[in-house]
Order: sequence, then structure tokens, then C-alpha cells
Amino acid sequence: MTINCKGNLIDLKTPKVMGILNLTPDSFFDGGKYRDTTTILGQVEKMVREGADFIDLGAYSSRPGAAHVPEETELERIVPVVTLLQKEFPELLLSIDTFRSKVAAACLEKGAALINDISAGSLDTEMFPTVAVYRAPYIMMHMKGTPQNMQQQTNYTDLLVEICHYFSQKIALATTAGVNDIILDPGFGFAKTLDQNYELLRKLALLQTFDLPILAGLSRKSMIYRLLETDPQQALNGTTALHMYALQQGAHILRVHDVREAKECVLLAEELKQGNC
Repeated sequence: MTINCKGNLIDLKTPKVMGILNLTPDSFFDGGKYRDTTTILGQVEKMVREGADFIDLGAYSSRPGAAHVPEETELERIVPVVTLLQKEFPELLLSIDTFRSKVAAACLEKGAALINDISAGSLDTEMFPTVAVYRAPYIMMHMKGTPQNMQQQTNYTDLLVEICHYFSQKIALATTAGVNDIILDPGFGFAKTLDQNYELLRKLALLQTFDLPILAGLSRKSMIYRLLETDPQQALNGTTALHMYALQQGAHILRVHDVREAKECVLLAEELKQGNC
């Protein structure tokens, strides 16, 4: 299983790690930490050194109840950083976490490689055509509503059936628009209760029926720290435990705050698959 990033085929037979770089002041774990050139370059250099295969840049916090950010503000936050990172790390594969087609296009023009859309095109009808024009891999996530109201939309008759139906519809629309490489993100924490998140993780392997790469975004989320009665800063151990389970359920990409630990998890999971332990 491969995806084409700027002309390079990335083989996902061995799971990959996507490091998170939030450019927002209000993200749930690291909001406000990376707002100047020195801290941004330092964090990216660290993640690259630790083995990140992709870096995911976000300039609009999608945590539950996050404040709405105008498009102009999102562009002002993210485009200069894409330019900076492409200059300093020209081989780096940048993923852009946005649901806006204009932000996606501006970043792809500056050298970004992937688009990561929490709304799977629901919040901007021009997203699929835009991604198709640039032939960029596209991560589509399952979510209902918006970051501002999604946690009021957790009613499901059958969670996995409805998620699979959602992806079937979205894949058809994206493919018709000309999107080639599609990656599925089931959306842990988005319009889902704690129990629903664990049901989804237990049944993650069902998404393999689409024969598309699966991204798991579990890192330091409330489904971990609330169950453990702690906080995001103390949730690394729980994150690693769930990363291993997600890999065993078929995840191809881990989207993480802690690259080194995730890479170690991938290495151990791959060794277990070989039966050499």
C-alpha cells in the first residue's frame, strides 16, 4: 500500500509516524508553545531526528469547543511556517491540518505534501476539487458537526455501521472529484463519547474493508486521560499502550505528539508480526 507525495511513493507496509506541530494558542496539549521561528524549528528538528515520516501543521484548533478562527488568521499563521520549513527542511513531507480549500491550496503551492481534513469535505465543498488539482494525498476524518458543537452530536444507532457508511459516501465523492490517494481517520474524540471511542478502537480493523490506509489520532486525548483520571501531560504511557493496539488493528499512520515513543512502538509491533520474539 503506497501514497504518492510530491512524486515520491511512500510505502505504508511499515507503519509511519506523523508528528504534530500546532500553531494555535489553544490546542489541548501544546497550545501556544510553537509561535516563533526558534521554537518551531527546534521542535521540527527534534521530530525529524526522532524519525517522523510526516509533520502535520495545524493553525485552527479542533479540540471540542474551540473558538472559531477566521480564514485570514489561519492563513497568516500557517503559510509562513510552511515556507520556513520547506526552506530549512526541503525533503520534509508536510501535512496541512485544515478544512478550508483556500488554506489547503496556499500551503500546497508552498510545497506541502498532504491535506488532513477533519470534516472530510463537509465544511468546504471546494476541498475535493482543490486536492485533486494538486494530486495530494488526502486524509478524511469522520466527524459530525463542527469543533464547536460536535460533542452534542454523539447519538448513533450503530457506531461502526454509520462510520463505514459515512466513509463510503465520502470516498465516492472524493474519487469522483479526482482525488487519488485517500487515507481514513476514524476521528477518535470527534463527536464520540469515551465509550464510543473505545468501541471504535476495538473494531478499528473493520475499516480495512475499504483497502485504504488508516490513520489513528489517539495521542494524549481525553479518552486516555479521563479514563486514567489524569491530564494530557501525564497521558504518554496510555497513549503508547493504545498506539500498540491500533497498530495491531491495522493502523498505517500514527499521528502523535511524541515521535520517539511512537517510532519505538512501530518497531516493536513490526517485530511481533515477524514472530521472532
